[in-house]
Amino acid sequence: MPLHCGIVGLPNSGKSTLFNCVSNTKAQTSPFAYTSNKSNIGVVRVPDPRLFEIDKIIKAAKVVPTTIEIVDIPGLARGSSRGEGVGNSFLSDIRNADALIHIVRCFEDENMPHLDGSVDPVRDKEALELELQVKDIDSIDRKILRLEKLAKSGDKLLRRQIEILQVYKQHLESFGMARNAPVDENDTYVIDDLFLLTEKPVIYVCNVDNASAVKGNKHSQAFQAALNGENTQVLVIAAEAEAEIAELDSEEDREVFLQDMGLEEPGVNKLIRAAYELLELETFFTAGPKEVRAWTIRKGTLAPQAAGVIHSDLERGFIRAEVMKYHDFITLGSEHACREAGKFAIEGKNYLVKDGDILHIRFNV
Repeated sequence: MPLHCGIVGLPNSGKSTLFNCVSNTKAQTSPFAYTSNKSNIGVVRVPDPRLFEIDKIIKAAKVVPTTIEIVDIPGLARGSSRGEGVGNSFLSDIRNADALIHIVRCFEDENMPHLDGSVDPVRDKEALELELQVKDIDSIDRKILRLEKLAKSGDKLLRRQIEILQVYKQHLESFGMARNAPVDENDTYVIDDLFLLTEKPVIYVCNVDNASAVKGNKHSQAFQAALNGENTQVLVIAAEAEAEIAELDSEEDREVFLQDMGLEEPGVNKLIRAAYELLELETFFTAGPKEVRAWTIRKGTLAPQAAGVIHSDLERGFIRAEVMKYHDFITLGSEHACREAGKFAIEGKNYLVKDGDILHIRFNV
């Protein structure tokens, strides 16, 4: 179940630079707006030190981290919802995303002029979100029109759905986002088929200059103050510096670079963890002589469904899960020691998989 995140932002905000920090695919960067008219798609390995601690004991043939699929959406601008700039080419990629990473420009650069003539991340955020709101209103209007034709027969359920859609529309027209519309949780099913852009959870990234990587600057501080009280995460990342770090081949060189900047870890690691937290994701592991591997699940996943993440046959023929906790395995040092200490559990179909579980699935197809 790969996590799918879309990176969005206005032109020259640093989207492609950040994409290049984390992805196995490199995107073209340029001081000119609209350098690309297509999305760049890449795969990001999720950093998890636990994976390698497990392998120190297992010594498997290979170690396979879980991954995130990340999409760099072409720079949007005012009027994108009406076809301006790159127009609607971004819509399908955003609609397929589980979450959005919204990059706002918080750096000055004479060689990379801002389209509006000045740096103002709050203004930029509102400008991009307006385009998403306009597009969502259009989607809702289309569905209302369809339902009104069907509801002429007097169907009360359809009339109720139209009423709910009108609440969403009024909220969006007041510059709200679909994800926090005043709609009962039981009524949100009405928009499930619309994949509204403003319904998706968002992480905001303040892209700052290298000197501001640790504490931010006046632009990032103003942006964070403007979002105070909102249920969202705001990260400060110096994308240009992160891109330079990513280019280094040696782990030692990367550590020195980070220390020189006053950072404990790459900012992209914080970004990935934030995405996991936002989407309520967890990681479990499988471990054997062939490979030690990490897998992503949503919180609340039962053992058969977790097995299905590995392969559909494992879910279909699920018998039981043999479970060790990460801490127990690392502390005791082997599966045998876990068995001897009573830390090796046999769990059935109702077992709720926890973050850090090491699983072996027994199945029969």
